[in-house]
Amino acid sequence: MTQRPEVTGFFHKETFSIAYLVVDPTTKRGAIVDPVMDYDEKAGRVWSAFADKMIAAVKEKGVTVDWILDTHPHADHFSAGPYLKQKLGAPTAIGEHVKDVQELWKGIYNLPDFPADGSQWDRLFADGDTFKVGEIDARVMFSPGHTLASVTYVVGDAGFVHDTLFQPDFGTARADFPGGDAAELYRSIKAILALPDETRLFTGHDYMPGGREVRFESTVKEQKRDNPHLKGDKTEAEFVVLRNKRDAELPMPRLILSALQVNMNGGRLPKPEANGRSYLKIPIGAL
Repeated sequence: MTQRPEVTGFFHKETFSIAYLVVDPTTKRGAIVDPVMDYDEKAGRVWSAFADKMIAAVKEKGVTVDWILDTHPHADHFSAGPYLKQKLGAPTAIGEHVKDVQELWKGIYNLPDFPADGSQWDRLFADGDTFKVGEIDARVMFSPGHTLASVTYVVGDAGFVHDTLFQPDFGTARADFPGGDAAELYRSIKAILALPDETRLFTGHDYMPGGREVRFESTVKEQKRDNPHLKGDKTEAEFVVLRNKRDAELPMPRLILSALQVNMNGGRLPKPEANGRSYLKIPIGAL
């Protein structure tokens, strides 16, 4: 019998991000996926209102959180992983190739002493690793292309596909960030779409094309049938041409140079300086 977790999505309107609470309904044990910390770059303000909504839902549902999972170091928001670990006591985890992202970006930020070893998380997952959400089996798929470190978490019949696929009416994620690769993204998507047709897929963002209501759930079958970047059984070469052309027209995310500096450090701000304040370093001309 297919194991079916209860999935609640939380939409962060400011960054069009979706974070998830994934719960085994039998044991009331769960995981949080891709939590967001609020950040106003104009004021240099960081706060926890969105993460606190997730904590309130955890308490309302009577859930014990066993994992705080990031799918990759995000370029458009700060991870709330450390904050939720402090509040809920659960370990943080990410894919082991985060070390490659750290090595790349420590050079971009000129941080020679930064430890690019993944030690900022409690667990680094390798491709094929398994774990449990309550009594529900979960496994990790390495899904590079959007970033060097991206992973998909498959929890029972639910796949958390982060920035690979968007909703079937919108398409696929970009692959032009440092370390991104459209051909790798195509292969990652194909591996995700090899899951059973009825597998529920939960995306990391929704941009509400045409002004429709926010959506974050589809199925493998719907993606194969309706996704405009995949219909017609596109070859890898065709997809790469389409993806690269589209990416060339997109501006960089507003927060990328702020967010990567924080998220390569597990969601932590740089250490405070002598006056007690943290400062973000913005590399001019790096992108």
